[in-house]
Amino acid sequence: MKINSKEFFTISNLLSLLRLFLAIPLWILFDYYNSYTSIKYWIFSLCLFAAFTDILDGYLARKFNQVTEAGKIIDPLADKVAMAVVVIRLAFYGELPFYYLLMIILRDLLIFFGGIYVTSKIGKVLPSNILGKITVLIIGIVVLLTLVQFDKTSIVFKGIYYFSILMIIISFIAYVVRANEYLQRKKSL
Repeated sequence: MKINSKEFFTISNLLSLLRLFLAIPLWILFDYYNSYTSIKYWIFSLCLFAAFTDILDGYLARKFNQVTEAGKIIDPLADKVAMAVVVIRLAFYGELPFYYLLMIILRDLLIFFGGIYVTSKIGKVLPSNILGKITVLIIGIVVLLTLVQFDKTSIVFKGIYYFSILMIIISFIAYVVRANEYLQRKKSL
């Protein structure tokens, strides 16, 4: 798989790169998480901005026919890195349980390394699927609710939280099944 610079420097890929680099200010802001109440709102705002760029980059890639192999790598990588930074920091502040952090990180690492393996075998990157996008959205809602100090004992929070755990498991299984289908198709050619 070759990636040329023309394919790399599209508006949608640049938005994904921006989202990837948002991990740096997010990490720094979390150093002051319990120091200033306004910091939580800054983090919340950056998370919303990251979500907006995620939606926008996908829309622009399709609208301008700029869906690229590079974008199929950068977009989910940016999602995973930004989400990992926020979830890691929230877990270390005791805002989210460590098992939740481990589920997210383990799922993402397995998908990442599995993706590298599948790409090496079939010669192209598996695009994100709808279950993965829904999973990231639901985890994002849990994160945003946590940042605004939503009552974690409420039925609303618990429902979204446990649904996110279910989606982490389901989306991982779906990814494994889809990757296997692509590998089997490649073998039969």
